[in-house]
Amino acid sequence: MRTMRDWFGETTGGLPRTFWYLWAGSLINRLGSFVLVFLAIYLTQERDFSATQAGLVLGLWGVGGAVGTTAGGTLTDRWGRRPTLLTAHLGAAAMMLALGFARPLWAVAVGAFLLGTFAEAARPAFGAMMVDVVPEKDRLRAFSLNYWAINLGFACAAILAGLAAEVDYLLLFVVDASTTLVTALVIFFKVGETRRATAPGARKGGTAPAGALRTILADRVFLGFVVLNLFSALVFLQHISMLPIAMGDSGLSPATFGSVIALNGVLIVFGQLFVPRLIRGRSRSHVLALSSIVMGVGFGLTAFAGTAWFYGLTVLIWTIGEMLNSPSNATLIAELSPAELRGRYQGTFSLSWQVAGATAPVLGGLVREQSGNTALWLGCAVIGAGLAVAHLVSGPARERRATELRTPAVPVVTLDPPVPEVAESAATAPAEPLPAKTP
Repeated sequence: MRTMRDWFGETTGGLPRTFWYLWAGSLINRLGSFVLVFLAIYLTQERDFSATQAGLVLGLWGVGGAVGTTAGGTLTDRWGRRPTLLTAHLGAAAMMLALGFARPLWAVAVGAFLLGTFAEAARPAFGAMMVDVVPEKDRLRAFSLNYWAINLGFACAAILAGLAAEVDYLLLFVVDASTTLVTALVIFFKVGETRRATAPGARKGGTAPAGALRTILADRVFLGFVVLNLFSALVFLQHISMLPIAMGDSGLSPATFGSVIALNGVLIVFGQLFVPRLIRGRSRSHVLALSSIVMGVGFGLTAFAGTAWFYGLTVLIWTIGEMLNSPSNATLIAELSPAELRGRYQGTFSLSWQVAGATAPVLGGLVREQSGNTALWLGCAVIGAGLAVAHLVSGPARERRATELRTPAVPVVTLDPPVPEVAESAATAPAEPLPAKTP
């Protein structure tokens, strides 16, 4: 009993209060995340759209997400984390309802685009705020705890959404909008701005320097990691677009899909909190390579699935890969992001997910229609193997860059009279966030 209590204290103790409000917001939001999980089924079974049309709508969701993460990253650095989060959540709640009432294909497509824009604009702000408030030594377990909350909500949402879909698909959109609104209220009342105050004399509008885009584009180590995440996301997001269609072709109901995909969240809920101790001290490149192999195997086996239990087995396998990938990914991005460009770096990384969100359903649908179901899933396995090799090759350069950014600059000693600095560099300034304030 004492061992379990010590483990629980080590896993959850000592984290800032603001983190726990953000954690609660993630849990509430994901408890109602009904729409994206069942959108492909809704479009093909309820609205009688073709698989290609459904892929187009999901692709536009991803395009909107790309726009949202780009804008959200810039606003996070210039406008602030808190106002960006509030605006994104309120806009997403409104567009969720609009999408639920949309009927023509063009209206559904526009609604999906705008919903993706608002929903994903929150991602860079949330990521930057997490890095702001959690000390570096605690980030692995903090990101693992947040991921655990996301998947606890997802597991419950997948089952509830499957039951709600049997009653009325509109209920999916109403509940999703409601939980998004509640999350916005938690942020409004409990979460203060965490961005550092602009230093005296610094450029008005934020702490990020001019030429931020050029800095990111010149960062080959970071962009290489973004590209690898893009290919990983192309595989992973097939569980939202092509997996429900494949299970439908096997004669399985939406409720069965909900139960099968809920296994993903259930396994993470029961296992994710043990992952930080399992991978602590191990090479992140090796962990990421192993996760790519496991995810590839899981999705590859889907080619041979035809029953609910077999689909469930494949979900459990690729979920293990996901559990290994997530905390290593999150901590590595945090360490590769210069403090003064944290929002933009988070936005650029999130952009890889949105590009994948736009292209994964389209590419998956095309491969499935042109080459068949087997080619689609075995292709995922091949991509997973290639990603494993790429992580092993590029890993040392990433760790060197992370070490460089952690190491403070050595001050230069000069005999000349000191000249007052206009502003302290955000890269070497103390990393303490502003205290959380309640409006």
